[in-house]
Amino acid sequence: MFSASDVKALREKTGAGMMDCKKALQESAGNMDKAIDWLREKGISKAAKKESRIAAEGLSYVLVDGNKAAIIEVNSETDFVAKNAEFTGFVSTLTKTILEGNPKTVEEAKALSMNGSTVADSLVALIAKIGEKISFRRFEIIEKTDNQVFGVYNHQNLGKINVVTVLNGDNEEVAKDVAMHVAAMNPAYLKRDEVPEEVINHEKEVIKNQAIEEGKPADIAEKMVNGRINKYYKEVCLLEQTFIKDPDVNVETFAKNNNCEVVKMVRFEVGEGIEKRVDDFASEVMSQING
Repeated sequence: MFSASDVKALREKTGAGMMDCKKALQESAGNMDKAIDWLREKGISKAAKKESRIAAEGLSYVLVDGNKAAIIEVNSETDFVAKNAEFTGFVSTLTKTILEGNPKTVEEAKALSMNGSTVADSLVALIAKIGEKISFRRFEIIEKTDNQVFGVYNHQNLGKINVVTVLNGDNEEVAKDVAMHVAAMNPAYLKRDEVPEEVINHEKEVIKNQAIEEGKPADIAEKMVNGRINKYYKEVCLLEQTFIKDPDVNVETFAKNNNCEVVKMVRFEVGEGIEKRVDDFASEVMSQING
């Protein structure tokens, strides 16, 4: 019905284990395509069991082609898998696929063709092969004009923090320096008018209450808000932050001094906003002893 070489060929095509490949060929009466489908279905089953796990490690990756750049994040459960060649290859190929396919959403990206299959099916196959929960979390496509320049920074070349900046001007070194600053200082917004009104109102209320707690009268506390809210802007807005390489100027001034203007930033830090599971082994052991 099928030979050992068929099992070997199926294993090379899918990366599945030898016994799984043998079982797949048995279930599909030796038909290679049906065996691949059987393994894919089995992979879906395996992947479903991993959905409850937390994937907060992984990689961020950036690819630039002309006036377009793509930045993505793909998560894994462990940093060990994030360094796996299969995983890094998947992330690299996915970034290229996104840059070329120009999808608008993650769901659209998952439907793109990649390696003779879809991104979604390729992800399922990778999960089945590696044995960890892997999730394609997010991406962004950034475009610039011919009169603008990209700045790309990969912090310590680890793929954990990636930044893309867009500057009016033609100085790539300045754009990269700004990207490095963004990686280090993690500004929440580019400039003041990007900060949502509800965020500012909340911050003003906090500042006012802090002043009252310090013993200031309500009318004085109200006057103190404006001064302190300016300090808040300098903390969260990129253009107003003190430039990390030259504390005498802010980022906006640094760019202007080099005939540039910062118009966009995108920063991806792997796992940001994902609640990581913390195992309290001491409590677990004590509960077993007491139980």
